[in-house]
Amino acid sequence: MKKVALVTGGGRGIGLGIARCLASESCDIAVCGVRPEEIVKGALDELRELGADVLYCRADVADVGARGRMLSAIRQHFGRLNVLVNNAGVAPTVRSDILEATEESFERVMQINLQGPYFLTQAVANWMIAQQAEGEFEGCIVNISSISATVASISRGEYCISKAGVSMATRLWAARLGEYNIPVYEIRPGVIKTDMTRPVQKKYDGLIREGLMVQVRWGLPKDVGQAVAMLIRGDLTYSTGQVIMVDGGMTIDRL
Repeated sequence: MKKVALVTGGGRGIGLGIARCLASESCDIAVCGVRPEEIVKGALDELRELGADVLYCRADVADVGARGRMLSAIRQHFGRLNVLVNNAGVAPTVRSDILEATEESFERVMQINLQGPYFLTQAVANWMIAQQAEGEFEGCIVNISSISATVASISRGEYCISKAGVSMATRLWAARLGEYNIPVYEIRPGVIKTDMTRPVQKKYDGLIREGLMVQVRWGLPKDVGQAVAMLIRGDLTYSTGQVIMVDGGMTIDRL
C-alpha cells in the first residue's frame, strides 16, 4: 500500500519540490495551501502525472478549525496518513530592525511558522498512534526549518526565533514519539531559490559568487525534496531528532 504524505505549503517553492520528490517515490500526496485550488491546479496536475493520488486541502495551518477540517478530509479521502511534512511558513511582511519590529508581525510569523505546525503535529501524532494500534503502520514526521534557526538576521528576528522554535519542537516530538517508533526529523535549508528569496536574488547572486557557500550555487527546492525522500524511504531510521543540513556548506565554520 502506498504511503500518504501531507505536505503543508506544498503548492509552490520548497513544498512543491518536496511533493514532487515524494510523488516520484510512489507516495500519494495531500497538499495543504492557502491559495484557491484553481491557482495551484498546474502543480497538482504535475504531481498526478508522476503517479500520485493528490488531494488539495485549502487550509491555513495557523487556524485550528482549518487544521481539523483538513485532517478530516484526508481521513475521508485516503483513510490513513503516514507522513507529515511541516513546510508551510512565511517571512515577515516587512523586514524591520529588531529595534523597530512590531508585535503584530511577531505574532503572525509565530502563529504560522511555529504554533500551527506544533499543534498540527500533535493532531497527526495522535492519529498515527491510533493507526499503529489498529495494525501494521510505518510513518514519520519531517519539520522544515531554516539555517535561520541558528544564523542571526537582525532584520527578521521573528523569523529566526520561529525557526529556532521549530528546531526545539523536532527534539520534543522525537523524544515523545520514540516509544511508538515514529521518527521525527528536521531539515534545515540554506539559501533556496523560491518566491520567498526572489526579492533578494541579486544580493545573494553576488554573495554566492563571493563564496558564501562551499558549493557555489543556489539551493533548489529539489535539493530539499531529495532529503525528505531519503527520510521517507527509511534510510535514516536510527537517527530520530537529528538535523539534516541542506545549505551547500554555508554554515561550515571556515577561515
